[in-house]
Amino acid sequence: MDDNFNDYFTEEAPEEQPVQHVETEQEREEREIKEATIERRGYTVKLLLAIIIVAMALFLGWWIWQHYFHPYRVSQEKGWIMKVSNEGTLFKTYEGEMISEGYIEDTLVAMHSDFQFSIPTDSLAREAMRWAGNGQRIVLTYNEYKGNVLWRGNSRHVITKIEADSGLVKSNPYQQAQPEQPTQQAPKKK
Repeated sequence: MDDNFNDYFTEEAPEEQPVQHVETEQEREEREIKEATIERRGYTVKLLLAIIIVAMALFLGWWIWQHYFHPYRVSQEKGWIMKVSNEGTLFKTYEGEMISEGYIEDTLVAMHSDFQFSIPTDSLAREAMRWAGNGQRIVLTYNEYKGNVLWRGNSRHVITKIEADSGLVKSNPYQQAQPEQPTQQAPKKK
């Protein structure tokens, strides 16, 4: 190897004199406009993304409200309350079972509870417990939701009112009929 070559890295480069550029009137106006304007790169994309996220959040909130908190049916059911119990591990709720009137009239089906419901308040639960033992037909007014939440109970049917049926009085088919006592008639006098 020959060491007689110029080393470009060790030599100092001569300093170049900067050329003075004279700014024209048009260049000065363009520079001032550029300095005064704010660049908005991606502004429309960010705005569109924000609108989409807000719309999705509003839709999700509306869906949760419709599904879990807005009753889609308010109805009544007639029948006999068979059981009321306090159930749950984290949220204790009152649950009940009822045999509805239409279910009893079908003689081909074995008898069992066909209507499960949740009771939201203690006062309604005490009233339901009172009606459960006496065998009288009642009318339950309830709200039906599309989904159930833990603190409201296991059923989508939530009772709002319990009252005695003022219509045709029918007896509970599960209540044993008491035999009629034969009445003795006094002999007729002639």
